Amino acid sequence: MAQKTSEKGLNGAAAPVVTEPGRVRNVVLVGHSGSGKTTLVEALLAATGTIPRAGTVTDGTTVSDHDPAAVRQQRSVSLACAPVIHQDVKINLLDTPGYADFVGELRAGLRAADAAVFVVSAVDGVDDATTALWEECAAVGMPRAVVITRLDHPRADYDGTLEACQEAFGENVMPIYQPMLGDDGQSVAGLIGLVTLRVLDYSEGYPPKEGAAEPEHLNPIADDRNTLIEGIIAESEDETLMDRYLGGEEVTSDTLVADLEKAVAKGNFYPVIPVCSATGVGLDALLDGLVSGAPSPLEHDLPVVTGVDGSPRAPLTCDPAGPLVAEVVKTTIDRHVGRVSLVRVFSGTLRPEQTLHVSGHGLAERGHPDHDADERVAHIYSPLGAQLREVPYCVAGDICAITKSGSAETGDTLSAKDDPMLMTPWSMPEPLLPIAVVAKTRSDEDALAKNLARLVAGDPTLRLERNVETHQLVLWTMGESHADVVLDRLRSGGVELDTEPVKVPLRETFGCAAKGHGRHVKQSGGHGQYAVCDITVEPLPRGSGFEFVDKVVGGAVPHNYIPSVEKGVRAQLERGLVAGYPVVDLRVTLYDGKAHSVDSSDAAFQTAGSLALREAAAAGQLTLLEPIDEIAVRVPEMYVGAVMSDLSGRRGRPLGSESEADGVHSVVRAEVPATELIRYAVELRALSSGAGTFTRTYIRHEPMPAHLAEAVRKEHAAK
Repeated sequence: MAQKTSEKGLNGAAAPVVTEPGRVRNVVLVGHSGSGKTTLVEALLAATGTIPRAGTVTDGTTVSDHDPAAVRQQRSVSLACAPVIHQDVKINLLDTPGYADFVGELRAGLRAADAAVFVVSAVDGVDDATTALWEECAAVGMPRAVVITRLDHPRADYDGTLEACQEAFGENVMPIYQPMLGDDGQSVAGLIGLVTLRVLDYSEGYPPKEGAAEPEHLNPIADDRNTLIEGIIAESEDETLMDRYLGGEEVTSDTLVADLEKAVAKGNFYPVIPVCSATGVGLDALLDGLVSGAPSPLEHDLPVVTGVDGSPRAPLTCDPAGPLVAEVVKTTIDRHVGRVSLVRVFSGTLRPEQTLHVSGHGLAERGHPDHDADERVAHIYSPLGAQLREVPYCVAGDICAITKSGSAETGDTLSAKDDPMLMTPWSMPEPLLPIAVVAKTRSDEDALAKNLARLVAGDPTLRLERNVETHQLVLWTMGESHADVVLDRLRSGGVELDTEPVKVPLRETFGCAAKGHGRHVKQSGGHGQYAVCDITVEPLPRGSGFEFVDKVVGGAVPHNYIPSVEKGVRAQLERGLVAGYPVVDLRVTLYDGKAHSVDSSDAAFQTAGSLALREAAAAGQLTLLEPIDEIAVRVPEMYVGAVMSDLSGRRGRPLGSESEADGVHSVVRAEVPATELIRYAVELRALSSGAGTFTRTYIRHEPMPAHLAEAVRKEHAAK
């Protein structure tokens, strides 16, 4: 994240520092990939003088896309923070990836923000994934606005895109500006304020010339203006305003603007602003709207906190003088600076040379063991993409960066050493696409382990699993693009690695009862080896495990060697009998055998037990068992039929479907073999245009179809 540190911005301007939360706006930019989020951030940085000129995504020169993987792929793959100053207010712009694979970066941006700007392309419109994200923001009551971009594109359709936004996002999504065409009748040369009736003319460049609307401007906007005014009045806290308006009273623009700003900050009204990043159209309108309409941290509910031991604590307030509580929303490892943590301060003031308590709990299943440590923070920085600019402090509500922490990971809580606290973590989806990785050489194994630990520390959507049954190192990722970025980062860290097909942990079991005779007799001078045992094997119901029964009579097998037989049997069960998978759900009964007073030994009877089991397997009709998962697939109603048909093709057994309360989505439930779900995360996304999600839960193992089991046996025999 950091390439160098400096107190200056890219144009020499000092890093912005605020003294009170009321002068901060934390805004996350969200939208589908290619909607223009990064280009918009770049234009805003240039418009505010934060950088001398805007970079481009194609040239890899933008502030946000500083990650080498983002430059190569020409799309955002990680969260980036870019603060600007407008009207003496610091706006922390949080640029998020638009591709579904990087939802972890998106969720981190939502956690750090107090408002969301949905960036929608006038060329591509609204996709299902963006609609789902709107619903997610609505569920937590986050204030939202809509920016329609790429107005300069030949295929831009502003009116159609606005209509699509209103249809997808629901009521109170209304434009507060109307685009004004230039002399050519095609390009957007200005905006008309529907409330203020002020014209912003960009025909001569940015910043615009401002003036009152001319009579010819009024008729085309009359209907939109009346609809907007009625919408604002409907959300007004003044309950008499609607009656007065309907009675013919003229409502002043000052009153309307004030009510509009309150409604936006409360998340009850969603303004639409047209923007053309290339020409600067709408940039100042957007900045003005963020300052006046987006809530400050003082107006946003804070996450729940507890003591490190889970004990209840008083709710936080956004008070710079309060107890220090901050959260690491992103962690990266920079080759020059080391570990860099992007931090949102929720309470108190973070200062240099301060000793903090770092707490991380509740993510052990993702490879983040619970941890608590005290660490000293040497410096505090204001991040501008990859650049770090040192600042003297960071107050409650603001965002900063710290470096060289030894233990801080994404999602960790930072608090005072003498008053440690723990924040409730934000929700993260389960990674569902597995990738098996293997180091090319033994010398790469240590480097692979070290780099994997770094990646997992920074990405809660990445889960590392060392499968003890398949002996594979498996990275669970969010999708192919996420996997590509992870592998790219591992290789760029100096690790030579390969991927291999992911193995599903199968089981073996007996299909019928069988007998086995194990004879291990060797004589090679001196002490020999002598052990004979006879066993019966019986299958047990699924989930019963393994039972060993001793029915030896007359001391045929000495009492002290009976545990040796069991040990040999158990060892062979772990190694497998026909395909190398553990053998389960059976009872082995030792009923006879022979021993030698001199040559019998523990090792000999272990070998005899193993041989007896293998002989029984030859006559016992071994069956392969595959894991069965219950999956719940959530998709828009229009995709239910396609999903159910696809699941049937995966040998799935449908359990039914149910419609959700929103009337738009349904959840399809089915039992599906895990071998059919390895790439389901990718295939469901293609099937549902990116709108489908699913969860999976292991329920049992059951017999694999004979033709598939035979293919597994042949593959094992060929190795």
